[in-house]
Amino acid sequence: MHPEKIKTLARECGFELAGVTAAGTVAEAGYYRQWVADGFAGEMRYLTDRRAGLRDDPRNLLPSARSILCVGKLYNGPDYHDVLRRGLLRLVDRLRAQTVEPFEWKICVDTAPLLERALARQAGLGWIAKNTCLINQGMGSWFFLGELLLSLDLQPDQPPPDRCGSCTRCIDACPTQALVPTGLPQGPAYALDARLCISYFTIELRGAVPEPLRSAIGRHVFGCDICQDVCPWNRHAPASTEPAFAPTHFAPSLEKLAALSEDEFRDLFRSSAIQRARYTGFLRNVAIAMGNARREVFRAPLERLAKLPDAVVAEAAQWGLARFRLPARPRCTRS
Repeated sequence: MHPEKIKTLARECGFELAGVTAAGTVAEAGYYRQWVADGFAGEMRYLTDRRAGLRDDPRNLLPSARSILCVGKLYNGPDYHDVLRRGLLRLVDRLRAQTVEPFEWKICVDTAPLLERALARQAGLGWIAKNTCLINQGMGSWFFLGELLLSLDLQPDQPPPDRCGSCTRCIDACPTQALVPTGLPQGPAYALDARLCISYFTIELRGAVPEPLRSAIGRHVFGCDICQDVCPWNRHAPASTEPAFAPTHFAPSLEKLAALSEDEFRDLFRSSAIQRARYTGFLRNVAIAMGNARREVFRAPLERLAKLPDAVVAEAAQWGLARFRLPARPRCTRS
């Protein structure tokens, strides 16, 4: 089957971006190993354990793979694994119906040990920007990525040029300076040090957030998209029309979030990626956000959290209460 026909089928199955690359050794694997060696993965052991070496070559996951169809889906909402997997399964069914040649396949969505952004770049979906996100010239960077490994031999696409130019808005805007120069004469100019990243603190980290960086987290409770928010390529990025990504809860107040029981947390965020933070991590994040806000209405919720048996949550709440003793912030006055 012609690769353009497969990409058309992918778009019919709900993917805004689709491209093909050859299944083989990934050139960026060396940069990834250096990133791990530098400690930039923090405590995300799933990136550094025995699975790390599997990322060198997609054929470690499907030995018969000859091509990879990389897809991108616009997002603005809940957990995406099931949505992308269902779309890729529909695509496999369409391929089977229209392909005479039998083929083997494997679906990969985020959790598989693949260098997804590198493969997506090779497949022509976009370039890897200074904020380490994949950017498509016409649609920006608000994408979930997925892959379909195929034993079919397809003509590959070509990677686009890097169009970041001299822009450093993402680097300048990062509150914790998590985008660090690599010093590499060839290869990526910047890397993400997860140990400084707000998304890492609020989603992946299971222990206490380093105290010197807590004030920079601001009122982020789950994740951080500042480096994408300020990117000029996202200025006119389209929004997802996928019904499954439509928001179901609109910005509950911090005091309401702090009062959630564990069962209520599970019920409220049952189909949301927020579950990844886990209940205690979520309460820790809420406590830090309330401490940074320093509003009197948050004092009582913080006092309650400070009495919880979980040491990480209690310590974060105590830190938040201590913030109330800081000098009052100067108010803006009109001249």
